[in-house]
Amino acid sequence: MKLAIFDDNRLGAVTGDHLVDITDALPWAHEPDPLLAGWWRALCRDYASLAPDLAAAAGKGPELPLDSVTLAAPVLGPTKIIASASNYRGHVEEMHAVQQRTLGGVESWMMNFDVFLKAPSSITGPAGTVVLPRAVLGEGSEIHHESELVVVIGAGGKDIAEQDALNHVLGYTIGLDITVRSAADRSRRKSYDTFSPLGPWLTTRDEAGDPADFDILLTCNGEQRQSVNTSTLITSVPRIVSYASRMMTLNPGDVIFTGAPPGVGPIVPGDVLNASISRLGAMTLAVRAETGTAPQ
Repeated sequence: MKLAIFDDNRLGAVTGDHLVDITDALPWAHEPDPLLAGWWRALCRDYASLAPDLAAAAGKGPELPLDSVTLAAPVLGPTKIIASASNYRGHVEEMHAVQQRTLGGVESWMMNFDVFLKAPSSITGPAGTVVLPRAVLGEGSEIHHESELVVVIGAGGKDIAEQDALNHVLGYTIGLDITVRSAADRSRRKSYDTFSPLGPWLTTRDEAGDPADFDILLTCNGEQRQSVNTSTLITSVPRIVSYASRMMTLNPGDVIFTGAPPGVGPIVPGDVLNASISRLGAMTLAVRAETGTAPQ
């Protein structure tokens, strides 16, 4: 099933170019406030038992054209965003040149796989805009796109075994990990508002298929920048989930970025980014500068 969050944070089931509002099939009262939307995390936790009723509701309609609704990020109130670093060999190789240019030298420790945290407040949806901070633009730092496969946790857990990890995954979506290239900590450079676009919807694990066989493509102003298959991940999706769960309890609805493919590059105001992943969909986002005067 493809699950979308739309308009007043309602739940929709997507088929083709339309969706059906299935909010009323949930066994809990709908809370539209995203900060209080525990219904979404409960859905992530209990999806297996809810799926038959949701599918039945999806089959009854009425159908709404996708272009008649506003899609939001297909997650609400995750307790954390976990991101994977240095998880494609091609990206590790290209980062030597990027760091030489932006930092004046290579930080060797950053070339090894690991995970870090991003602020959940950096999430925006497929109808949003990537806003480049005026202070960052003012200091002349490069800001890069990183198009990634994103995992949404279903049943959470701690110390999850790798062979059982996919049973803890609700599904997948497309994400952009927007990144300032500077000497600051990763979490700081990647946590500005709008720096985690997600969308256009969540495709549940049973429909999405093997996470080691997604084609990721990103274009900037129509020019191809990133193109890769997830079979080339250094650390697989099950291993990422297991590894992260050793350090922190994964809660239902948590978000995991699986790592940037090669081809990252700078973005500037006026750019248009199109990100797509096979079987998951596509989204197009505009890039603009933050308005106002940079703080002193």
